[in-house]
Amino acid sequence: MSILHNIFFFIVAIGVLVTFHEYGHYWVARRAGVKVLRFSIGFGKPFFSWYKKTAEGDNIEFAIAAIPLGGYVKMLDEREGEVPENEKSRAFNNQSIAKRFAIVSAGPAFNFILAILLYWFVFMLGATVDRPFIGETEPGSIAAGAGFEVKDEVLYVGDTQINSWNEFRLEILDQGLDGGTLPIRVRAADGLEYTRELALGENRLLEYEGDIFKYLGFSQWWPRLKPEIGGFTENSAAEKAGLQQGDIVLQADGIAIDEWATLVDVVRNNPGKAMQFTVLRDGVEKVITIIPDIRKTEDGEQGFIGAYQNIPEEVRQQLITHIEYSPFEAAYKAIGKTWDMSALTLRVLWKMVAGEASLANISGPITIATYAGVTASIGLVSFISFLAVISVSLGVLNLLPVPMLDGGHLFYYLIELIKGSPVSEAFEMRGQQVGIAVLVLLMSIAIFNDIQRLLQ
Repeated sequence: MSILHNIFFFIVAIGVLVTFHEYGHYWVARRAGVKVLRFSIGFGKPFFSWYKKTAEGDNIEFAIAAIPLGGYVKMLDEREGEVPENEKSRAFNNQSIAKRFAIVSAGPAFNFILAILLYWFVFMLGATVDRPFIGETEPGSIAAGAGFEVKDEVLYVGDTQINSWNEFRLEILDQGLDGGTLPIRVRAADGLEYTRELALGENRLLEYEGDIFKYLGFSQWWPRLKPEIGGFTENSAAEKAGLQQGDIVLQADGIAIDEWATLVDVVRNNPGKAMQFTVLRDGVEKVITIIPDIRKTEDGEQGFIGAYQNIPEEVRQQLITHIEYSPFEAAYKAIGKTWDMSALTLRVLWKMVAGEASLANISGPITIATYAGVTASIGLVSFISFLAVISVSLGVLNLLPVPMLDGGHLFYYLIELIKGSPVSEAFEMRGQQVGIAVLVLLMSIAIFNDIQRLLQ
């Protein structure tokens, strides 16, 4: 997947989310009688702008600027310059606390509204998802201790119904943040239902870096299939070497390959080394030399050839399911999903502040761009779901009481409401300095984590 592909969909995602956020400020400000001067998507010097005449006689500038990492709505304000006497009543700083509170909070509110709309669309359109089948658990792991067996299908985590593998992962994270014991209802391979007790104890899941499921000892069940090539990723070593779709791998460097997992293990153990593959093609055995590409991971260098397995349609139907809802059901689910994701985001942030979650969980623009590209490649539903998650995160983050964010301004208004007068300019200036320092620190951590992930 090309870097340009990721960058393009990152810009699309940020453009949609920022536009909706800033439109919230703009829409409420206009209805509150505040004069809007500029609506900008992006920061810096505009490279494209136009003007729109309003019914009030205002000439609002709409601009698209060069740095696509945010946006702003500039309003008439006496703190930023001279305001004519006849327009002072339309200046933002002269509005009541209620109006200013509504204008500032409208940005995050519109992000939550956007998330609800996106989830509503996803739930109506439906999604094809992996059924939550448990594979082999790691010996001695927490999952193994709970008694999970191969091909257990997860039905409930606590009281929450589970329909997909991703839902299972999310509920384990949500309900297991504080440790304890999670009751998990499964349907075993014999068709009977059992409750497995996942004993997390004092473990705090977010204190660990990397894949939480790997730490718990879970793996996703996959049937044993012959090692037949189903296709290739872009610019793969396998396709360049002459491997073809439909080839059945018999041997790799003299090691008999009886299933796909064996092939993956052999390739992983030989990064950058020329390997002799014996394949069966149209009834004839052929020998092909392939040099696996190198991927850096937490466990060291691993090889990969960029080929994926052929999965027969009857097997695929066993592994996946399609979930969709009526418009009314989808709306109810969308509101609940947005609420749950907002609550989970807040809980994770609090865990980080309290030192109970690793800062490695913070992601920056590089990781977001990567996920934007990946989800867009998977399909429309996947990309829209990604937008909904980021929209929730943007809404929650902007409500934090950090100066420079919407939540910081709302915090000032609460102080003003209590003391009966606005905070002083000196206090607000010091707050801005603190806010800038906090945001720079968070962005530095996020970018550092992004670079670490790239190196791995």
